[in-house]
Amino acid sequence: MEHVSTPLPQPPALPVLQADCSNCFALCCVALPFAKSNDFAVNKPAGTPCKNLRADFRCGIHTRLRDSGFQGCTVFDCFGAGQQVSQVTFGGRDWRTHPETRAEMFDAFPVMRQLHELLFYVAEALTLPAAAPLRAQLRDALAETSAHTRADAAALADLDVGALRQKINTLLLKTSELVRAKVPGRKKNHRGADLMGARLTGADLRGANLRGAYLIAADLSRADLRTADLIGADFRDADLRGADLRDALFLTQAQLNAAQGSPGTRIPPHLARPAHWTQN
Repeated sequence: MEHVSTPLPQPPALPVLQADCSNCFALCCVALPFAKSNDFAVNKPAGTPCKNLRADFRCGIHTRLRDSGFQGCTVFDCFGAGQQVSQVTFGGRDWRTHPETRAEMFDAFPVMRQLHELLFYVAEALTLPAAAPLRAQLRDALAETSAHTRADAAALADLDVGALRQKINTLLLKTSELVRAKVPGRKKNHRGADLMGARLTGADLRGANLRGAYLIAADLSRADLRTADLIGADFRDADLRGADLRDALFLTQAQLNAAQGSPGTRIPPHLARPAHWTQN
C-alpha cells in the first residue's frame, strides 16, 4: 500500500495589517479620545462618536479632514485592528445595533491596535536577511502575538500587552543591531534625542539609531535614512522632501502621514505616499 503522508498543519494566516475602513465600525472615531489642538478641531471623550461620523460608519468630511482641522485623523493608522475587532472579535456585530457590545468593543480596540503594531514590526523583521540568527524567536513571537488577536474581548482586556511589547522590543532591538552593523562607518546614535526643528538637510543618517527621537518639524530634506532605525520616531511636520527612506527600519504609514514630503521622497514599497505630499 502506498504511504500517503499527512500534511503538517499550517499556522493561521496573519490578520491584515492595513486598515480596511469598509469592514470596521469606525472604532477610531468612537473608542479613542482626542483633545482640541492643531490636530483636532474639538475635544472628544473616549467612547463618544465624533460629530462628523455618519450613520453608515463613514466620515462626513473624509475628503476635507485637513482643511476642517482634523489633521490627526489623516495621520492615525490602526494597522488593521479596527476590522479585526469589528469582524473577528465581535463577529460583525456593530455597537449601534448591539449596544451591549459598546464597552467591551471600545476597550478591545486599543489593545488590538497594539497587537497589530507589534505584528507589523515582527513581520518586517522576518524579511530582513541580517536577522537570520533571530528567525526562530521572531517566528515564535509572531505566532504568539497572532494568537492573541484571535482571543475574545475578555481575554484581550486581561492581556498584559506591556510585557509582550517589552519581550518583542528586545528582539526588534537585536534585529536593528544586526542590520545596522552591516552599514560601514560610524553610525549616529540619536535614540530618544530631542531633534525638534533640527537642521539635518542632506544628512547621512544611514544606519543611525533614531528610536523614539523627537523629529517634530525637523528639516530632513534630502537626508539619507536608509537602514536607520525609526521605530517610535516622531515625524510630525518633519520635512522629508527628497529624503531617502528606502530600507529604513520599522517605518510606519502613520509616521509618513505625519510628515511633509514630495514626489522625490523615496519610501519603502509596502507603504503608501500620503495624499497631502502631492501638494508640495
